[in-house]
Amino acid sequence: MKNYYYFLGVPENASEEDIKKAYRKLSLKYHPDKNPGDDFFQTRFMEIKEAYEMIIDPEKRRIYDDNLGHQQRSYRPNLPPSIKSFSVNKVRVQKGEEIIISWQTQNADVVKLLPFGLQKGYGEKVIRITEFKDGQFQLLLHVTNSLLNKTIVQGITITEIFENKSEEFRSNVEDLFKPEKPTRNNPTGLPRKIRIFLFLVFLAAAIAALILNR
Repeated sequence: MKNYYYFLGVPENASEEDIKKAYRKLSLKYHPDKNPGDDFFQTRFMEIKEAYEMIIDPEKRRIYDDNLGHQQRSYRPNLPPSIKSFSVNKVRVQKGEEIIISWQTQNADVVKLLPFGLQKGYGEKVIRITEFKDGQFQLLLHVTNSLLNKTIVQGITITEIFENKSEEFRSNVEDLFKPEKPTRNNPTGLPRKIRIFLFLVFLAAAIAALILNR
């Protein structure tokens, strides 16, 4: 059973005003319009909206509190949450390639697999990664015991590989010459590796000039 109070970050005895404030704050932070195309923000926003609609209504909240109380009385793990296993069948994949994620947890009532949202305490999920960031895709397993207010997190990094060496070389070259945002210390916006290379070239030229002028 989902703990909607945990989703909103409020105690179970929170007032209606506290619930509204928490909802406004979180809905602004995770609204999909601020992060278009990001599944994590869309999923998180839907979780917040679902929680708010359930506990802001007095009758729905009364029924929900009864069910939540029954669950907590029947399931009270007095041990911190743990991750028994968390793995993927591949850690190096091409864009669009299928991978299988597996996990098993203990003593947790809230389990999240990011960026995919809430999950059961154990299971498998088949996904295709269509977007990488700097050649990597990050998976995070959040495991929480909300009664003890304890959470542990474990991550897996998936690395992108390319169909052939020429494409990989092209991507590496593009990354090498990709401009950075201009700053006071780097007004030109040149990548760090290029700046280091130019510095070494100038340094070598200066040393050679000193040697020749002796």
